[in-house]
Amino acid sequence: MIGRRSVLAAMALGLTAGVARAQDKYPSRPIRLIVSFPPGGPLDVQARLFAQHLSMSFGQIIVDNKPGAGGTLAGREAARAEPDGYTLLFGSSATLAIGPAMVPDAGYDPVKSFAPIALFSDVPYVMIGATNAPFTSVRELLAYAKTHPGALNFGVPNGAPPHMLALMFKARTGADIQIVPYRGASSLITDMLAGRIHGGFETTSVMFGHLHEGKIRGLAVLRDSRLSAIPDVPTMVESGVTGVQGSSWSGVLAPAGTPAPIIARLNAETIAALRSPEVADKLKLMAAETRITTPDQFGAFVASEYERITAVMRSATKPL
Repeated sequence: MIGRRSVLAAMALGLTAGVARAQDKYPSRPIRLIVSFPPGGPLDVQARLFAQHLSMSFGQIIVDNKPGAGGTLAGREAARAEPDGYTLLFGSSATLAIGPAMVPDAGYDPVKSFAPIALFSDVPYVMIGATNAPFTSVRELLAYAKTHPGALNFGVPNGAPPHMLALMFKARTGADIQIVPYRGASSLITDMLAGRIHGGFETTSVMFGHLHEGKIRGLAVLRDSRLSAIPDVPTMVESGVTGVQGSSWSGVLAPAGTPAPIIARLNAETIAALRSPEVADKLKLMAAETRITTPDQFGAFVASEYERITAVMRSATKPL
């Protein structure tokens, strides 16, 4: 019996030592970074900024775009990956809060299925309107919707944060507007530029160019204060509507069970990226705000956002 115990103890020590050696050598092969939206969008741009910085100390980082189902396809694939540090998720509010709240069978739990690493950025949303729309402000929009019920249409990427914001706006104001789902922001913006869609919501990073050129109107920013880049656009509260706020945040996660030393090292590298002039300057151009977080702080943030968005969705989908 004593001999058997000794053998088992030696095996356990050997296994522990093997795991430690593997972590010491991490990474020893390319790391896959799953992104929940298509190439070229704001989230993809941020993910590639992160990957470029990470590659300087970690070697090859493969960015793998997995769009679909409001970001939940990427979340499901990342959650099912081996927890060895070689598959990471560049997640967002869509993947980790809105998508799971809107898709009943997402296939993962945004809180339990991942090991949080760090928050990456936070980009404000702006309510937008076509230049030929019969309103130039939120108050005018609400007045028109009241006298012309069902006449206005809002375009939103289906299942993405703007979809939730449109539902929230309807629930808070009682405005009788039609929500038109799109596969992505690019086709929505094309239709708005052509005057086929009256309004919607998008991130400042996507809309700054169109707003500055006057091709699309800025109606309200969805935060507590105005943005210096578009100072003439009031906040939603200034426009008379409370409770409609939101941003597109992003962060880095690994599958649940990923060893703590690997998570700690990835957290340190993410913070280094955010503090580097190369990354910080590019994020600033996108009006993306950054906040340094520990893995626990980011995990608590994800949990609170998922709880908040789930409550918002339940309220927004109740009959008026």
